[in-house]
Amino acid sequence: MSAIVPWSEGTWTNEPVHVAVDDEGMRVTAREGSDAWRLTSYDFIHASEHALLAPLAPETAVEVEFRLDFVNQFDQAGIFVRIDDRFWIKAGVEVSDGESSLGAVVTRGASDWSLRPVGEWDGHLVTVRGSRSGNALTVRARVEDEPWQLVRVAPLDPDAEVTAGPFCCAPLSADLTVHFTSWRRAPADASLHPE
Repeated sequence: MSAIVPWSEGTWTNEPVHVAVDDEGMRVTAREGSDAWRLTSYDFIHASEHALLAPLAPETAVEVEFRLDFVNQFDQAGIFVRIDDRFWIKAGVEVSDGESSLGAVVTRGASDWSLRPVGEWDGHLVTVRGSRSGNALTVRARVEDEPWQLVRVAPLDPDAEVTAGPFCCAPLSADLTVHFTSWRRAPADASLHPE
């Protein structure tokens, strides 16, 4: 059974330009140039993401829902799962080369990146789920009420203090406002594969 996480429970890694909370959720306007990345290929470190984080205990999951309506190159939103500045995971939808793409960045000192197009999700509600179990974080996503799709299985220290929650970034644009409609906590997935 999932439980709503109040927006007020989280702490921002970096304050957005504007945050508005009402009965329909939370709207976050990202700062131009905001991003999260470490070293790989680009040789820079960016740690200016807007991530609203609260503790993520072992054997629990975080779910974030948002409306996919952004269009500028590298605009992105989803979940951010953090141990510290060098160890974190972001997963969600990012505009890449003109198309909305579902993917993840796993950072263990240096970042990696994986994407696949999901242009058919544009204009719909997207949910991203990160399930912490054992020594892994399993990331799944879906559009509306369609079945969950596996995005990534990544290592995550089972003994670490972990925080997680919604995030957004706008590396190249000044007009990204993301409408987050829910933030939930739930039990971890029962297994990696459907039974």
